Parts: sequence; C-alpha cells; structure tokens
Amino acid sequence: MYLQRFSEGQPDLILPPNHEGQDKEERTNVSGKTVNSAILLLVIGNAMAILSDVFIKMLEPGAPVFQFAFLRCLLTLAFLIPLARKLDRQNLFGGLKIHAIRAHIHLVGIVCMVIALTNLPLATANALFYAAPILVMVLSAFFFREQLTPLSVTAVFSGFAGIIVILRPVEFNWAVIAALGSAFALAINAVMVRQLPKEQTTVHKLFLNYLLIVPAAAALALWEGAAWNPQILISAAGSALFILGYNITVLLAYRQVDANQVTSAEYTGLIWAVAIGWIWFGEVPDLWFLAGSLMIVVPLVLIGLRHRRRTPARGFNPAAREERPERRVAEPTGGSGQ
Repeated sequence: MYLQRFSEGQPDLILPPNHEGQDKEERTNVSGKTVNSAILLLVIGNAMAILSDVFIKMLEPGAPVFQFAFLRCLLTLAFLIPLARKLDRQNLFGGLKIHAIRAHIHLVGIVCMVIALTNLPLATANALFYAAPILVMVLSAFFFREQLTPLSVTAVFSGFAGIIVILRPVEFNWAVIAALGSAFALAINAVMVRQLPKEQTTVHKLFLNYLLIVPAAAALALWEGAAWNPQILISAAGSALFILGYNITVLLAYRQVDANQVTSAEYTGLIWAVAIGWIWFGEVPDLWFLAGSLMIVVPLVLIGLRHRRRTPARGFNPAAREERPERRVAEPTGGSGQ
C-alpha cells in the first residue's frame, strides 16, 4: 500500500547523517537507465505492498483485529533488528513525544486498514487509501498555511468526488469509514513527519514507531481476549515481510533519483490491486470504480508531472543539453502504508 510508505519520511534519510553529502554527489548524474531501474523497483515494490494487503484480506471473517495488529507490529520490529546499525544510539529517543503520537495514530490506521481490507474489495479499499495524499494537501494548507495551487485545489475536489463515485451513497458502511479513517491517520502521520528530528534515518523512525506501538497493541490484544491463532501469525508475518520489502525497494529507488522523476510509478499499486483482486478474489471492477479511480489518481499524477517540469534533475546542465540534444532521454515521471 502506498500509504505506510510516504508517512514515514524521506527515503534518503536511511543514510547516516555523515553520509548525506556523499549520497547527494552520487545523485548528481542521473541517467535514463537509472531512472528506468528506479521505476521498475517501485513497480515491484507496489506489487509487494498489495501482496501484504492480500495476507490481511485472507483473514477469516471475525478474526481478532487487535491480535493481528500486535503480531504484525512485533514482527515488523523483529525484521528491523538486522538494520539496527542505522540507529543513532546516542540519541535513540529524540523527538519522543512526536514519535509517540505518530505511533498511536499509526496503530489506529492499521486497525482501520484491517477492517477495510477484510470487508471491501481489494481494489476499492486501495482506491480509498489514495485519499491520504489529498488529505495531506488539505492538512498542510490548514496547519502550515501552505498555498494550494489551482491544480492542487482541483486534485482535492476531484479526489473527494472520485471517492463518492466509487462508493455511491448506497454503499457507504463501516468498512468504508474504516478505509477513510486509515487514510486520514496516514495523512496526519505524513504531515507530522516534518516535526521529527531531521538527522534521524528512516530506519530509526520506523524502529521507534513500531517500538512505541507494541505496548498499546499488546494491551488491546489482551483486552480483546481472543484465543491465539497460528493462522493470524502467518498472515501477520507475511504482511509485515512484504510491506518491509516494499520499503526497501522504495529506499533503493529514491536513493539515486529525485522523487519527482519517478513517483508516479507509486500509483501502479492501484493497478496491481485491480489485477490481483480480479484474478485471486474474483472482484471484477465496474465502470463506477474505474471512473472514480481516475478522478483520484490523474490529478495527483499531473501534480507530479508539473513539479518535474519545474524542477530539473540534479546535475542538470543547460550548456551540455544544447551541445548534445541527441543524447536527451525522455524520462518518465513520478507516492511511507500502513
């Protein structure tokens, strides 16, 4: 899912602070081959994210939601332990208050996501999750007084209209509310990223996030009182592993290219959701879904394209471009899940 994904901060923060300068130098010369490789990584990564969703969707009806959330968070934390060298141990709990708030909002988002995926078609749930980047624009304008461009305003209204088209009033239920709640939780977390210590790596942020989630998730699982189910352990492990695999591909993809060059590849997640939902679960999308999805995604893609046109790639050299116009490469352009 696109969503955990952008809520955790800039991918290049995985590097320790003393390597940031070196990383920027490595990204000064971006070839078409590098951009294409980054796009391929994002396409594969989004497929892995949808497979994470599939493990959730395969839960039996009435499965204990809090137990699943606890096990997935605990296992994700365990999977992050081999990357412990990326942690700043001298300032392990820097920004603790903001981390704690984000962690518990993240937990709410995970619970809402499970409810949505187990009760809605895979593609419909993912389309609703795409309300998150739209909500980020609204929240940024409200809390940080960021000015919305006409295209951004269009994206906001088109996105919410697209959600209505997908759902249609007769299909509005608790699962839909849960999907929108998950998107709202992710949007809040994404906006709060800028309040975290800038020197912390992405691994550091993820590690603290899940470390702070585990106690509350464990308490909720105990309160739920459901018998421990090995099937839920398998689903939680598969979901955690694939979403972590997604995060790794994102880190690799964005390490050598600017986000605005390839970020549109993130929206292939919706294509994967449609394809896997159709083949695996027999969920055939209708015209309402297709129309609403286009209303959500197309304005977001246009924003990415416009940003790319206004922001040349690192290492851009107008003189070299004029000397060798035949060497120009038409580069595709480009979206933390829970």
